[in-house]
Amino acid sequence: MIRSEILREIAPILRDQLVVCNIGLPSQELHMIDDNAKNFYMLGTMGLSSSIGLGLALAQDKTVISIDGDGSVLTNLGTLPTIANNVADNYILMIIDNGSYGSTGDQPTYAGKKTKLENVAAACGCENVVTVQDVDAGKALQAAIHSKKMTIIVVKCDSGNIKLPVITMDPVVIRDRFMKAVAS
Repeated sequence: MIRSEILREIAPILRDQLVVCNIGLPSQELHMIDDNAKNFYMLGTMGLSSSIGLGLALAQDKTVISIDGDGSVLTNLGTLPTIANNVADNYILMIIDNGSYGSTGDQPTYAGKKTKLENVAAACGCENVVTVQDVDAGKALQAAIHSKKMTIIVVKCDSGNIKLPVITMDPVVIRDRFMKAVAS
């Protein structure tokens, strides 16, 4: 499976959650699959989906799911010790690890080589780290939601992108409708 297939599979699970989605193609894919006011699409700031999601989880009680990529997490490795040291049991970080920088042309990441993000997260002090194959992403996500424990899920999958248009919605509209969804 590739990232877009995983997002299509988990979209029904995400529908009732607050979701902060990674920059570029992941946001475009989720927008195409199931546009929802509870989805905050990152249109910039590579590597910050996990940090923004954690901040949102710490600020309120609803479940927050950040969908990030291995390349983005590697650009912001400081997020993993920050998550470990600021536990929010309403927070789930799903890292879709395809071993590539998917939004910039599928250049290989170190996560596709020797670096294992699940080991990095555990070494940073994250206590509940789960690694699954692509076909088990939905089950792992559902289990994390039900556990009510902060969880990092590393989903291993194939690299690859589908062709789709950019999100044309104004960033202010994305922000405003998301803030209304958070408040409701």
